[in-house]
Amino acid sequence: MPTLRLALCQVNPTVGDLAGNADLVRAWTRKAADARAQLALFPELMLTGYPVEDLVFRRSFVAASRAALERLAADLAADGLGDLPVLVGYLDADGPPQVSGDAEPGKGARNAAALLHRGAVAARYFKHHLPNYGVFDEDRYFVPGDTLTVVRIGGVDVALTICEDLWQAGGPFAVARQAGVGLVLTINGSPYELNKDDVRLPLVRRRAAEAGAAIAYVNMVGGQDELVYDGDSMIVSADGMLLARAPQFVEHLLVHDVELPAAKERVEPVEQLADDMRVVRAKISDILPPAPTGAVARGGIIEPVADEAEVWQALVLGLRDYVNKNRFPSVVLGLSGGIDSAVCAAIAVDALGHDRVVGVSLPSQHSSEHSRADAAELAKRTGLDYRIEPIQPMVDTFLANMSLSGVTVENLQARVRGVILMALSNQEGHLVLTTGNKSELAVGYSTLYGDSVGGYNPIKDVWKTLVWRLAKWRNADAERRGETPPIPESSIGKPPSAELSPGQLDSDSLPEYDVLDPILIGYVDGDLGREGLIASGHDPAVVDKVLRMVDTAEYKRRQSAPGTKISIKAFGRDRRLPITNRWREHG
Repeated sequence: MPTLRLALCQVNPTVGDLAGNADLVRAWTRKAADARAQLALFPELMLTGYPVEDLVFRRSFVAASRAALERLAADLAADGLGDLPVLVGYLDADGPPQVSGDAEPGKGARNAAALLHRGAVAARYFKHHLPNYGVFDEDRYFVPGDTLTVVRIGGVDVALTICEDLWQAGGPFAVARQAGVGLVLTINGSPYELNKDDVRLPLVRRRAAEAGAAIAYVNMVGGQDELVYDGDSMIVSADGMLLARAPQFVEHLLVHDVELPAAKERVEPVEQLADDMRVVRAKISDILPPAPTGAVARGGIIEPVADEAEVWQALVLGLRDYVNKNRFPSVVLGLSGGIDSAVCAAIAVDALGHDRVVGVSLPSQHSSEHSRADAAELAKRTGLDYRIEPIQPMVDTFLANMSLSGVTVENLQARVRGVILMALSNQEGHLVLTTGNKSELAVGYSTLYGDSVGGYNPIKDVWKTLVWRLAKWRNADAERRGETPPIPESSIGKPPSAELSPGQLDSDSLPEYDVLDPILIGYVDGDLGREGLIASGHDPAVVDKVLRMVDTAEYKRRQSAPGTKISIKAFGRDRRLPITNRWREHG
């Protein structure tokens, strides 16, 4: 049986940076060649980054992607890498963008893959299954392909597929079996959500059985706005055995030797098979870069980590890439001494280093001494730039000129804090981080233009009960490594409070979080209605109160900062509801 040395290049592209992304391909192809690989593959839409959203509708961007692909093929050859076949995702089109209304039927923008060899494009493939759920809107942007491309490489028939093709039964993988391929390459831009790595391996195994072929699955890594990609690239044999698996949340070159069945002789270059798909066959030279004799490449298998470790890595990577790709020099956030700001500060320091994080204590007359001490202790433990800006003189000035009382005064304090943080941002160039968790966002427990102010929210998609778990995990992880835990124990243990009035606690306005979060998870993530929540054992009066708060806070969420998605249904891209809406689940 032939053996192919595969190099899965799990890398971090940036949307719109065609030149930078092409340079990544060249650099990592060099690494693959140095490892004596015979076939290298890169993620979905590698050249443009993913998702490109409405950039698809700009003909100049599509043309730039196609030109970048041709230039990349020539550059790889000029680099002395032309003999190594390289599969790379890019944006293509065979007609005008669909939004123009003048596209020919079956033609338009394409989510495409190209196999580059010896300075040219040896084969192309257009994504067949287009996802249109959750964060995906590919029916809006792309036209599906109807052809499975099979390329003979080193005596093995290899099929090309892209991401969603793997997630749907039938289509390319069913056709791959009929075409008799020995290997299916699937390039992916699969966003992270908690426990998605537990879903991928069984899915790849099912598709391997469906195709009757080994599968090489490469996924991108890195943050793109709210999305974060975790890598988790893998190779699975035709019988479902996991041969190699890459780590999550880091760039990685997974190199592995795979024994594959020899291709059978075929005459027809084009075949019409099931699922209304054709098979188009191509062949590149049988002369591939030789694998070294004797030494067998084994990519290794990285075992999954605990949920808290996985989420923490996702939040760190999401924030790091948002800050760095958007070229912010540093971040600033308010430090209240509470758990949410403490966790956000620890994430920021892990993501950027302590020298790029500014933490500001913004005490009022209601700020407790222990909260001020906890903020200072966190700053000491993490080494971030710590400042103190009392807000009471500014609040008193407002109150001396306006007659305000009750919740209005509480909101005023939050808004003064927001003004200070934004002023520091304007003056010194920091990105302001807001620190509200998903539970607060769900029920509207925040002040618009106050504690909700900011350009990014690291824990936007993290339920309050998970915030506590993350804090405990991060401290325990530091202790295991012999380091100082970053989060003061008192910040974890004390009752949550906004400290905007004497003796205030979150529980004055909200159910306890261990009661609140299960209701929110059922309603927001699970789309359960009132009756379903009550049938699950929740108190009807509490359900009605919570659902009323969630429904009336939609206008606040629409104005909230972006933040890293880690759940099955994040606010924003995943959950889209009208602000003006009289449908109510609650009593």
